[in-house]
Amino acid sequence: MMAEFPLDPQLAKMLIASPEFKCSNEILTITAMLSVPNIWVRPANAAKALLSVPNSDHLTLLNVHNQYHRNKYDKNWAWQNHVSGRALAQAENVRGQLQRTMERFEIELVSLSDEKKLYQNVRKALVIGFFMQVAHKEGEKGSYLTVKDNQNVALHPSCGLDSQPEWVLFNEFVLTKRPYIRTNTDVRGEWLLELASQYYDLSSFPDGETKRTLQRMAKRGKSGNRGDLRQKKEKVNLSHGCRIRYYTPANSN
Repeated sequence: MMAEFPLDPQLAKMLIASPEFKCSNEILTITAMLSVPNIWVRPANAAKALLSVPNSDHLTLLNVHNQYHRNKYDKNWAWQNHVSGRALAQAENVRGQLQRTMERFEIELVSLSDEKKLYQNVRKALVIGFFMQVAHKEGEKGSYLTVKDNQNVALHPSCGLDSQPEWVLFNEFVLTKRPYIRTNTDVRGEWLLELASQYYDLSSFPDGETKRTLQRMAKRGKSGNRGDLRQKKEKVNLSHGCRIRYYTPANSN
């Protein structure tokens, strides 16, 4: 079924799994927003701060789309908030195409009414697709280590998170003057053990601080009951990796 979606495997995987988390409407929107060019038009800092969701750039994209929808796709609203009306229109078109594919395969479009629970479930659904694109905070302030490649990275300057969480999931690895991860979401280490247990199998996981942190979580019982949800998951495809973009220093922001 994943091959039927014109998407990167990570996006297709989380989209197909999203009904289990009762957030398929939201994941559909986020997927569409990630499939178009940068929505922000400079200078966007003040407007972005007003629209940001503090613990997730992905949820910020969702919020921008929802606000645009509530304002009846008004181009003046887009201009006033320094977002690209063209990019938002493209995202709406992509969303419609993907929705038709979901309906063809009878993938349910659902949402939770409890916003707090909904937002948490969206972050969990992101883990289903992007479990290999996770970084763990290291000792140095602002420094992270990617789980897959042990790359030292920093949160991209465009990141809207209001803190430096222990674990972050990222959409892109960007190389400029230094390696950055861009479009980030705060996730919990126990979700990695729960939702991507094949990849985060501690018996074969590489030694290092990341493994030791996960082992401490497992010992404290923070991972919870993994069995029921894991049985529902299709086999994890470990072959796909993150999108990497190379930029000259002039384009680093």
